[in-house]
Amino acid sequence: MTTDLQPYRFRGRIPRGIVPVVPGPDQESVWDYPRPPRVEAVPLRIRVVVGGVTVADTFDAIRVLETSDPPVYYIPRAAIDPGALIPATGSSFCEWKGDASYWTIDTGTRQVERAGWSYERPGAGFEAIRGHVAFYASKVDEAWVGDERATPQPGHFYGGWVTSKVVGPFKGEPGTQAW
Repeated sequence: MTTDLQPYRFRGRIPRGIVPVVPGPDQESVWDYPRPPRVEAVPLRIRVVVGGVTVADTFDAIRVLETSDPPVYYIPRAAIDPGALIPATGSSFCEWKGDASYWTIDTGTRQVERAGWSYERPGAGFEAIRGHVAFYASKVDEAWVGDERATPQPGHFYGGWVTSKVVGPFKGEPGTQAW
């Protein structure tokens, strides 16, 4: 991952004091992601593993790209192990996607509370994520994008998956609460 901080053209507004990392070859900057977010198909295999059990596995995922956040991967319910999701308490609201419902993963030997979320009635422009579930990389044992194991987006609230293909700084890191 490059740390070259030479001037680079970013699409969105960048908060004062933020110096985006310049993407290297085959990398994307979260500062080039749009606001409002963009929804796009993922041409890679996406997998989620908990307790040695593959809970989700697909080549049909969708990712949502939003300024300052690593990609969030939405997996079709048909690619999630039947019976692995239990509705969880609570909800949250996104100004673009709408009301989120939360899910607990149950592998039969282990439960992970509020490990995923979905939008049952997504807002206009986000209809493609209906019937899909996103998972927190911080709550599952393994989150895979292609052959690379992703790491969680910093911060406990955010659900982006960080890989070597994306550079920040990312919302959720220390000092980013005002973004």
